[in-house]
Amino acid sequence: MAYGVLLAQFPGVTIPDWLRPALAGGLAGIILFGENTPDIETTRRVVAEFQDAARDAGEPTLIVASDEEGGDVTRIQHVGGSSLPGNAALGDVDDPELTRRCAEAYGKLLAYAGLTLTIAPCLDVASEPLNPVIGVRSFGADPDLVARHGGAFAAGLRACGVRSCGKHFPGHGATRTDSHLALPVLDVPLGLLASRDEAPFACGVDSVMTAHVVVPSLGPDPATLSAWSTEHIRALGIEGPIVTDALGMRAVADLYEMGEAAVRALEAGADLLCLDSPTGRDPRADFEAAVAGIEAAVDSGRLSADALRASHARNLALTGTTPPAEPLHEILEALDAVGREAATRAVRTSGFVRCDPPVVVADLRHRVSVAAGAAPLALAEVLERRGALARLVRGPLEAIDAPERVVAVVREPRADDSEAEALALLLAARPDTVVVHTGLAAAAPDAARIVYAHGAGRANAEAVADLLLQVEPARRAAVRTASASSARAPSPS
Repeated sequence: MAYGVLLAQFPGVTIPDWLRPALAGGLAGIILFGENTPDIETTRRVVAEFQDAARDAGEPTLIVASDEEGGDVTRIQHVGGSSLPGNAALGDVDDPELTRRCAEAYGKLLAYAGLTLTIAPCLDVASEPLNPVIGVRSFGADPDLVARHGGAFAAGLRACGVRSCGKHFPGHGATRTDSHLALPVLDVPLGLLASRDEAPFACGVDSVMTAHVVVPSLGPDPATLSAWSTEHIRALGIEGPIVTDALGMRAVADLYEMGEAAVRALEAGADLLCLDSPTGRDPRADFEAAVAGIEAAVDSGRLSADALRASHARNLALTGTTPPAEPLHEILEALDAVGREAATRAVRTSGFVRCDPPVVVADLRHRVSVAAGAAPLALAEVLERRGALARLVRGPLEAIDAPERVVAVVREPRADDSEAEALALLLAARPDTVVVHTGLAAAAPDAARIVYAHGAGRANAEAVADLLLQVEPARRAAVRTASASSARAPSPS
């Protein structure tokens, strides 16, 4: 009975033995991360093995989910980088039809890989530019803009049979704390919470993910574990499943052990518990603790078996998709094309940014987004593929004496003192440095020569490289196609 409300993580690219009994017992679904998705065809094979195992046991199809936002946060394209520039870029262009086309092209790739649910779009309103975990994952700072692009993104996915999950309710955009690492507090008037943060979730998504965010006036626990979140979600007219953010994140894990957290989330009205372990926890131990906690709560009468069955029935709406008829290479070409269009339309500059190659790229970012994970610097890889990179350095001192033009990549210098100091040192010594800002434009540093990239992913990097190298429009498609083909090469498994 517990299995029907669990979304399990697992290591590697095969079904672990400890998860097979759950597949035979009605497991709701699995969630995929980079270690499960070394390339598209491997992902497709892994998903097929899970679905076959469930069918052999006489169970309905599984939910197959992943954090596929596009831009900085991707799993199935994590090796080479996402073909899409991400939400901040789409919001900056503010063309909902472009957003829908991006999501539809992306949805075809997800459906080809076997995904039934993407935990996207991110519907957080970027009201705090120095937010360490949302940033460019948001469409923007205006609730109406977020709603129209969130709705367009969900519609594009739905056209391919892929379900959406809007996150992170009631909104994570106004915080300065990363819930992967600690418990954020959103201390705002309830009227503002409703009109600014909660309103975009009524945009037509298929499900909603609750956030590990405390609203003090509504109670001491995070929304994930609080009944008020379910009440507010249903009041918006949303009838789909309620999904928790990862219960292994420290915002919750520092409060309750996994079994108790799972029970409290279900008591609050959640239908599907996300059991991924982004902080280095043991997936098997967390899964078994959640199962044991739920079963004990049913036995004691704390949880209702009928309520669990009702949640499982709702969760079935997130299963099943039909792979597209197009071959993979056509899907990727179409996705790259619309991603190029979006990234090119979004990238902006101030001052003279042209750089005669080769250039030195100084990566001054001191922190990475936990949600996105560590990844190679896409801009350096793009410039290297184009023969325009002299070398990549990790600090200002190595770049100051370089004879070549210097390009400095930053993410949050207004929030990270170390990053700000490194940038100030470099600009003082090399005022001709071009700054590529990969965070929210509203949080960009003051610089005479700056490129607003709206993200650090591959699509963003391609558009930035075009501007730095002054690639003629007629040549851009050929250059980017060559770069994208190289980026899509499967990694050794």
